[in-house]
Amino acid sequence: MPNQALAEALFRIKTGNASLKAFACLRGDASAMALAQQLSGPLAGQLVAVKDIFDTADLPTAYGSPIYAGHQPATEAALVAIVRSAGGLVIGKSVTTEFAYLHPADTLNPAAPGCTPGGSSAGSAAAVAAGLVPLAIGSQTGGSTIRPASYCGIVGFKPSFAVLPTAGMKCFSWSLDTVGLFARSVPEVSLFAQAVSGKRIVAQSARAPADWVVGVPDAYPWGKLSASARQAMDRATKALRAAGVRVVSCTLPSWAGEAFVAHDAVQGWEAVRALRREMETAADRLSPLLREYLTASMQISDDAYARAQATLARIRRECALWLPGIDVLLSPSAPDEPPAGYASTGASTFNRAWTLLGTPCVSVPGAVGVNGRPMGLQMIAPPGRDDVCLAAGALLESLERD
Repeated sequence: MPNQALAEALFRIKTGNASLKAFACLRGDASAMALAQQLSGPLAGQLVAVKDIFDTADLPTAYGSPIYAGHQPATEAALVAIVRSAGGLVIGKSVTTEFAYLHPADTLNPAAPGCTPGGSSAGSAAAVAAGLVPLAIGSQTGGSTIRPASYCGIVGFKPSFAVLPTAGMKCFSWSLDTVGLFARSVPEVSLFAQAVSGKRIVAQSARAPADWVVGVPDAYPWGKLSASARQAMDRATKALRAAGVRVVSCTLPSWAGEAFVAHDAVQGWEAVRALRREMETAADRLSPLLREYLTASMQISDDAYARAQATLARIRRECALWLPGIDVLLSPSAPDEPPAGYASTGASTFNRAWTLLGTPCVSVPGAVGVNGRPMGLQMIAPPGRDDVCLAAGALLESLERD
């Protein structure tokens, strides 16, 4: 990126962030200019926001908590190193909710003023939605990539479990934590994923609409569709059918409901251990929301956790067999439009099962809810078929924007 263009981008980011509050910290102009001259690769010239739960050796990392205010890691997360190796310029640390849990952050939603941007990757989603950066890194343990992407009207991609490294990322649940990516379009997030995955995510060959079979669940074990979700789903299915896609009604296998239930025990038991030191040494500096969650989760027994892990192992094997004859599933990205106000970051109802199952999911913008706020839809593919997920997302996006 030429110096003048970079200087203008840095000014735009600093100016926009003053009101949006998407960044916890930003790189200085001199540092950014110097680094920009050294970087080359598939992401060269791309400014990247990194969620503030990933360690960075040259930027502070507070994990969204006052406990770690001013904390400067000695090393950097593996994914940060990968971004740098690919030529991306990490321009700053985007705001996260406290330890990537549910306590709302200060970030605003540029796509739905007065509404939550979602969590926990609030800053990453908002920074992309506001045009401050083209690319951002987040994470998902429940719905922390797909939901804020839906609320902010952008693309969010949760790859298959463990495709992108979590080493150097503040752990909340090691069986669930998954790196997430944000961009303004599916092709952009696809190129981003290819650049940082070591070719584990590849582009799929062109595929005609008539060659796709998209499954639409006839019911969800986690609840009914809201009016906004139904409106968005109806619009999408009509557009897909008009393009020649075969859209079929399907019944979700039992593993979907089992995953939704098992998620609570797995996450809770692991979160207590991942944040044990913080609870023991600084419980008074945790938000009441997180402190109460961890206290309640201490009641999850080792036996209950073992049973949940056994369920996880079994249903991941069953999910890998997928639904016969169906390429991808279409589902709402979130239960509804972004809620008004900032008291809540929303619910991960339509995400947590897929996070536990390790399936790739991409949230596609374009639809709106009954109040005119963003309402994303997610394409869900079998585990390991990230290429199929992104190709299906690109198809839906092309129809949603027509």
